[in-house]
Order: sequence, then structure tokens, then C-alpha cells
Amino acid sequence: MLEKPLLSVITIVYNNVKHIERTLLSVLNQTYAHIEYIVIDGASTDGTVDIINKYKEKITHFVSEKDSGIYHAMNKGLALATGDYVLFMNSGDEIYAPATVEKLLRPPYADVYYGETEMINQNLLSLGKRRHQAPQNLGINSFKYGMPVSHQAIYVRKNLASPYNTTYQLSADIDWTLNILQKAKTIRNTQSYVAKYMVGGLSKTKHGQSLKERFIIMKSYYGLWHTLFYHIIIAFNLAGYWVINKKTND
Repeated sequence: MLEKPLLSVITIVYNNVKHIERTLLSVLNQTYAHIEYIVIDGASTDGTVDIINKYKEKITHFVSEKDSGIYHAMNKGLALATGDYVLFMNSGDEIYAPATVEKLLRPPYADVYYGETEMINQNLLSLGKRRHQAPQNLGINSFKYGMPVSHQAIYVRKNLASPYNTTYQLSADIDWTLNILQKAKTIRNTQSYVAKYMVGGLSKTKHGQSLKERFIIMKSYYGLWHTLFYHIIIAFNLAGYWVINKKTND
């Protein structure tokens, strides 16, 4: 690998004129110079494309066309990526700070990097850490009781990243991450915040469908009886967190 690896950052957006510029700038303002930026728009009609076009000269690939859902769009971005590493930073979310990538991608290079995520609401107010905090050592067994690391906080070697399984409409990112962790040999905890995640996506508005998909995915990795047991623990932990904090902060 080159001394300075190339990072492919992929942003998926559809009709999000209010927040797309903030996401774009969080990528374009990185102090790390070796970034290719890929933006996949689902044929937005609300002015989103006009915002993206303001920065078109700084974007490596920009595609605006109808797709079959978020994971179909993410697969388009993945197919265009030529970097050594890949990161998904979708509209509304942000790389945590301008120096985040530069601090993270340092030798000796790992297969996977991960860190902590700050939750923000639609008014950009901080909600603090996720309820599922990043574990000290991330592995496939870390996902038994929920997704411990947000999708925006995981940098992975491109050659480990298979296309998303579009059978899942809301939770394919969990399956994608577990598949990568099965293959990864070196996984590094950055011990820092690396992303800001805006709450209120489709997995929240269609929570029931999301939970069904997660159960199916977990069953494929852990087996039926183990998954049933883990979900009992998940429900108990969630109820306890809600009683104390009156929120979930997934």
C-alpha cells in the first residue's frame, strides 16, 4: 500500500437540501489530501443538486439518477470507488472534525478503523454518545446485543467490502459490517470521536421492519436460539436505558 492510502468517501442523498452542504463540507474540509469523493444522488428535486453543483469541481464522481433504494445507491458508490479504504458518510451526517481522517489513517495500517459517534438531532443539537458505545475491541461477537459502532464511524479496506445485500431495505449495513469483520485481520480502535450522526433515518421511521431484518441477519451469523436469547437481553437493556434517560440514542 502507498505510504498515504487513498480514502474513498461516499455520500448518498435524496431530497435533503437542508443538510447536504454540511455533509459535503465535512468531507471537503478534511486536512488529509488523499481523498476521492463520490456523491450519489437519487434524482433529487428540492434543490439538493444545486447545492452539490456548487462543489462539483472538488467531487471526484457525482451521479444523479433514480435508484432502487439506499443500498442500491450505496452499491453504485462502492462500484466507483478506487481507494485503499472506503467510508460512507451519508447526507445529514459528518466526519467529526477537519483533522479526523489525517489522525486516523496512520501506519501501521489496519484492515478496519473505528471510533465513537456523537448523535445530533434535526436542529444540530448534540444528543451525546450513542447508547451502544464503541467497544474496546471490535469483532463479530460485538454485535450480539446491538450495533456497537455506527456505520459512519467505520473505515474499511476496499478489498474487504462486498456489495450490500439489497434483499435488506433498512439493515443491510449490519450484514455488510459483519461480513467485513469476519474477513478482517487487524481492527484498530481510534479511541476518539470520528463521526456525527443525525438521528431520524428510515431505520427509525420504519423501526418494525428494521428490527425484523436485524433479527434475520443476526440469525444467519449466530443461529436462531442464540439470537432469541440476545434479543431478550437487548429488550431488557433498552427498557432500563429508557427508564433512566427517557431516550434511546441508538
